[in-house]
Amino acid sequence: MSRTFPFLIAMVGALLACNRSNDEPQDREEPEPATSKEPAREERAEKAPPAAHHAPAAGSKLMNPDGATEHAPDTYVVKLETTKGDVLIDVHREWAPRGADRFYNLVKVGYFDDVAFFRVVEGFMAQVGINGDPEVNRVWRQARIPDDQPHQSNTRGMVTFATSGPDSRTTQFFINFGDNSNLDSMGFAPFGRVRDMAPIDALYNGYGEGAPRGNGPEQGRVQGEGNQYLHSDFPRLDYIRHATIQ
Repeated sequence: MSRTFPFLIAMVGALLACNRSNDEPQDREEPEPATSKEPAREERAEKAPPAAHHAPAAGSKLMNPDGATEHAPDTYVVKLETTKGDVLIDVHREWAPRGADRFYNLVKVGYFDDVAFFRVVEGFMAQVGINGDPEVNRVWRQARIPDDQPHQSNTRGMVTFATSGPDSRTTQFFINFGDNSNLDSMGFAPFGRVRDMAPIDALYNGYGEGAPRGNGPEQGRVQGEGNQYLHSDFPRLDYIRHATIQ
């Protein structure tokens, strides 16, 4: 018994660590640390030529989060034109007022155009919302909004902002593939619902979790290198090509 007890403790600890990898859709504030399995990718990034970015003018609405503060209608519909087909999202402001307002303004300024579903985990959720232009990411990274109290549950088709902690929501959101109601008590407040999940179910999920926990993109590098990094290292990702208020 004295020999097996430490072994059982170690096994339980390992299982808990594995389960934590898929438990929260996070909008991380800092890049995750590199692992010993990724030195080649890091080296290639250092030797790659600089990206040819065409950032919007400094005075444009996209580059001015402080000006993107319109009050959203009580209900509205967003159309996402994706690489797997059109997705309609019914947004209800009463579900999460601050989240609904932020989503409304992001769509209106064109933030989600050519933006990747960079974290698609089968049975869990599809996460999107890091802009393909690092300059745009730079100005939105600190444009945080206060939390909303969850009034709906994170069930299949519900649309919710990602977070890295209290009052930290910015631009990333996720669509639930299944019943993720365990997220409700963590403060993840849905603000909309997808009408038809067929295009979302068809999103490429072969990369899985993001690095270093999985083989998918590292959020810190997506923030800093944009779509150049994604097109080069993750060519099978799906994208929002254009988003509009209907």
